Amino acid sequence: MRSLSFILILEVVFLVTSFSSYFPHATFQNSGESKQELLVMSYNIHHANPPSKPDSIDINAIVQTIMAQQPDLVALQEIDADTERSGKGNQAQIIAEKLGMHFFFGKAIDFESGGYGVAILSKYPLSEKTVRKLPSKPGTAGEARVLATAKVTLPNGKSLRFGSTHLDAQKENINRLLQIKKIAKISSEEKFPLIIAGDFNDTPDSEVIEILDNNFNRTCNNCKPTIPVNTPLHAIDFIAYKPQEDFSVTEHEVINETYASDHLPVVATIKLNF
Repeated sequence: MRSLSFILILEVVFLVTSFSSYFPHATFQNSGESKQELLVMSYNIHHANPPSKPDSIDINAIVQTIMAQQPDLVALQEIDADTERSGKGNQAQIIAEKLGMHFFFGKAIDFESGGYGVAILSKYPLSEKTVRKLPSKPGTAGEARVLATAKVTLPNGKSLRFGSTHLDAQKENINRLLQIKKIAKISSEEKFPLIIAGDFNDTPDSEVIEILDNNFNRTCNNCKPTIPVNTPLHAIDFIAYKPQEDFSVTEHEVINETYASDHLPVVATIKLNF
């Protein structure tokens, strides 16, 4: 009987440990008020091309960088899918499979016989996956940009919308202004709590980020720089949310990983109040 009891205790410990490792940031309560914290990451991966190795693709370096943070949701930018420079396969799918996560790829442009765009990774199921084109002014030669979003269903049955985007990179902000205004309009029509993240290609003192701040709450105020990786000078990668009452930020951090990409990844621990 003592041996049987010991075995049962071991089985319970194993189940609890396994559950905690799969949902490391989840906190459940027996009451009707079930709260949860999510670790959200934004990462421009530079199509898995390390800056120090211009002709190399090192997708495992990206995987290891993400794995080290154990995020629940990841917004990725500069993703290749079956392109000549990066080789066969959708990078978002490859990364997701290595991490055991769900994924959604949002193609922005056709590129080198394949596609190029943004992506979402999630520990939790994704549905209502949408790619929305963002505007550019004709004649500016702006590269097409998108906002990819998906509904995320959490273990407690609640849902939120998560988005990944990458705004225009030209020096003039003409297209970025059009794009952030479009994102603001999309967000105003959203019925679920919303988190977006990405490479906004503009700094906190810009008109573009002012519009972002008028419509969302960023997870950082005095945001640390994210580019260039070896001597960071500019913060252009952000995580933001709305409505304010549904979220609160526990922690925001820029990860000092200088090999895998030309951007530093950003992570934020966000408490859900719904």
